Amino acid sequence: MGLTELKKKLVLKEARLAIIGLGYVGLPVAALLAETGFDVLGVEIRSERVEKINRGICPIEGVEPGLADLLKKVIDSHKLRATADYTDLKDRDVVLIDVETPVDKQNMPRYEALRASLKSLGAVLKLGALVIIESTIAPLTMKEVVLPLLEQSSGKKANVDFYLGNCPERVMPGKLLKNLHVMSRVVGGMTPETAETMLVLYHHIVQADLDPADCITAELVKTAENAYRDVQIAFANEVALICEAVGGDVWRVRELVNKSTNRHMHLPGAGVGGHCIPKDPWLLAYGVKDQDVSLHIIPAARAVNDSMPLHMVELLKAALAGAGLELNASRIAVLGYAYLEESDDTRNSPSEVLVSRLRELGAEVVIQDPWVEEYHGDPLECIKGCDAVVVMVAHNAYRTLDLNLLKAALRTPILVDGRRVFEASIAFAAGLDYWGLGVAR
Repeated sequence: MGLTELKKKLVLKEARLAIIGLGYVGLPVAALLAETGFDVLGVEIRSERVEKINRGICPIEGVEPGLADLLKKVIDSHKLRATADYTDLKDRDVVLIDVETPVDKQNMPRYEALRASLKSLGAVLKLGALVIIESTIAPLTMKEVVLPLLEQSSGKKANVDFYLGNCPERVMPGKLLKNLHVMSRVVGGMTPETAETMLVLYHHIVQADLDPADCITAELVKTAENAYRDVQIAFANEVALICEAVGGDVWRVRELVNKSTNRHMHLPGAGVGGHCIPKDPWLLAYGVKDQDVSLHIIPAARAVNDSMPLHMVELLKAALAGAGLELNASRIAVLGYAYLEESDDTRNSPSEVLVSRLRELGAEVVIQDPWVEEYHGDPLECIKGCDAVVVMVAHNAYRTLDLNLLKAALRTPILVDGRRVFEASIAFAAGLDYWGLGVAR
């Protein structure tokens, strides 16, 4: 089957689709494509997740508007089913790959999941199929990793026996379906004709701009986009540190900076987590690993943002010292373990870094998070008898806490706030010793 025929099948929704990886990206993509009328097969190696999805139960917790209902709808209509068996892909006309692409401790890409999925797919790849990588990857990965591996594993020739492109996802937990609808996408094809065919598919679910491009442009845009965000957050965090030192309030400073035309100072905070921002800048940098390109801003921004959970430790130590307490003799409550408010996603959680350091220094640590199953429970019960509370995530459940009850539950009334969940004046009025990130003492 050539691209002309595939285009027709996509227009008529007769093409048979598959999504490899049913996580935060793949599952909502599969559900939306199934809702439009396509026959969609999802491939997921976690058998318990496959079973849950096939029962119409959404495995993603947290606030995800519409996702659970949509999943049940498309499962009940038999437009979507999940499997762990790659041989079921042998009749699929289009295959989207949505697997994780993390970096290791040396900030090098770890493509084990991507390589494994390509090898398994290659063994059953249909003649004339279109393969689209939606995972975020370093520049030149399509050319140097995906293309040769898929040709080798399939025994087929790209642009002759199968077609290849990449269209990096642009979603975040809490807004998965919305982002898929309203965020623009860069549609990168190995050939212009491939990109044009991909546009036909994405027009079924994307209501924003779809920009055709080559693969290297798509790779660069996605990684540069998140590197930009990382740099901007690092700037905000450095301003927060300056404010603490010189007697300012970063939140007021940010508010007034952003009144100027064409200014958008990002939010400072207790750390940057998630699957994207902590690693995508390193993917961008990895693209020039063998070339004489000296990088300064990207590594510096990563260093600043990685340091913020440790800065929270220093704030906590200062607060405890003011009360005559040592960290190694204190019981600390940490509120929030997900990386993002109203989400169960703990990937690269700043709280993990904080908790690890606190325990390393001898503190007793208890954790509460309304969305992370391991840490469910009543926040006030968690706080009871603690010497300090450290707020790491701006969950709505924390914003509505009664500070008078919080103070009453504490052994020592210390509140360290890394997300400006509480106003300092209100915390002080409740009798709490309030320490806020970016706010001078």
